[in-house]
Amino acid sequence: MLSEQLTRRIIACLDVDAQRVVKGVRFEQLRDVGDPAELAALHAQAGADEIVMLDITATAEGRGTLIDTVRRTAQQLFIPLTVGGGIRALDDASRIFEAGADKVSINSAAVTRPALISEIAQRFGSQAVIVAIDARRGTGDVHEAEVWVAGGKKPTGKRVVAWAQDAERLGAGEILLTSMDRDGTGSGFDCSLTAAVSESVSIPVIASGGAGNAQDFLNVFTTGKADAALAASIFHYGTHAVAELKETLLQSGIPMRWPC
Repeated sequence: MLSEQLTRRIIACLDVDAQRVVKGVRFEQLRDVGDPAELAALHAQAGADEIVMLDITATAEGRGTLIDTVRRTAQQLFIPLTVGGGIRALDDASRIFEAGADKVSINSAAVTRPALISEIAQRFGSQAVIVAIDARRGTGDVHEAEVWVAGGKKPTGKRVVAWAQDAERLGAGEILLTSMDRDGTGSGFDCSLTAAVSESVSIPVIASGGAGNAQDFLNVFTTGKADAALAASIFHYGTHAVAELKETLLQSGIPMRWPC
């Protein structure tokens, strides 16, 4: 687990469908939010440390990531950009990097063929590979939480903590852990699940799903032991400014990159 003194990151997430940013609740009821490049630039200017852009229908539709959207978004940014969705092979990852991304996020393809993690890590470095885990546990024990794929539509039978450990062993540089139960609800991150994964691996864990206010971020950085926290709705709809969130966290003793 990483040192408590390391700077924590605030990451803005762009879920993209048909070249538009969308947001829903528990991966459903998607609503149009705006243009990816424009929103990425706004979030970066507001103080986000990184941007994660996920092409959420690429896997289900059996296609690759929309490269033009990646390139157009990357041109707007001076902070790290992670791109995921539809990456099934090393060549897919190469095209994403060539379009300007700093990291790739792989989910379904990593579960189907775990060796893909190692292939990308060996070519581009572990720091460039994020394994995304969509987790569902309901009211069950954190160690019974299950990995889902295909945009949260298909259960795998894999246990979340064990899969995170496997991903690290195969070369992943970070874990992006999304609670499907909390996604889009604003009810707070699943701190128990996040802590269980954070304590089981030595690589950074990004918490996702459920951010509603500054207290939720404070909880996930302390109780949840996350290294970074990702959110979408509260940034897209302007309910919380990144700079104000960082200031609140700094005052609570959470190390943040500052000034924004």
